[in-house]
Amino acid sequence: MISKNQQKYIRQLEQKKYRKREGLFVAEGTKVVGDLLKRYEPKAVFATTQWQAPEGITPQVLTEEELQRISFQQHPQQVLALFPIPSQDTSDPLTLLSAQTLALALDGVQDPGNLGTIIRIADWFGISTLICSEDTADAWNPKVVQATMGSLARVNIIYTPLTDLLDRLPDTYPVYGTFLDGKDIYEEELTPGGLIVMGNEGNGISDEVRQRINRRLLIPDFHQGETADSLNVAIATAITCSEFRRRAVRG
Repeated sequence: MISKNQQKYIRQLEQKKYRKREGLFVAEGTKVVGDLLKRYEPKAVFATTQWQAPEGITPQVLTEEELQRISFQQHPQQVLALFPIPSQDTSDPLTLLSAQTLALALDGVQDPGNLGTIIRIADWFGISTLICSEDTADAWNPKVVQATMGSLARVNIIYTPLTDLLDRLPDTYPVYGTFLDGKDIYEEELTPGGLIVMGNEGNGISDEVRQRINRRLLIPDFHQGETADSLNVAIATAITCSEFRRRAVRG
């Protein structure tokens, strides 16, 4: 059985101010919770009798109705867990960037679903560092956590002022961004490493960051005639990362 106070406490964690105050985030579902348990020690686990708990984990057993009351999902999946928000790496983000390592940066991505999907894309393409501007959505939002499908356990997420970071990079360090007036990604030379910057859903890459990008790319459309005027940022990220990895394998 779960108390009303517990229900209220968990539901409050949907809001960033409470997540920040408590230092906790909510994860749901067998896949997401299972992956996070491999990396993080949970503060609490709530589950129905159908969930098969890993060794060493003792959940608070709930009925399906009780799980529904604390879930942020329309159809809860057996388990909900509270995890401590990881402390951000205090080392200089610059030390994580090298000419041989590919990293992603997000400039003001606001939609939680897009952010979660991009974290999952980074995981798929073996990109372990995701640098976020301070106005990018909170990675510990329940909608983001759910959209990552467990990839949150394998991608290092850092929030930092992007312009400050870019200003400290060597002039020769490749900083990529996608633009409508960029050069065709399928024809341009791509380096094995570098930083790929993806912008806001509506406005793209901000003017401040745009000025600091030294390699402008275009994802061309192949439609003869009228076509969509832009791509969803998560889809554009997947296409861009795929081409970088394809070149690396081919090369």
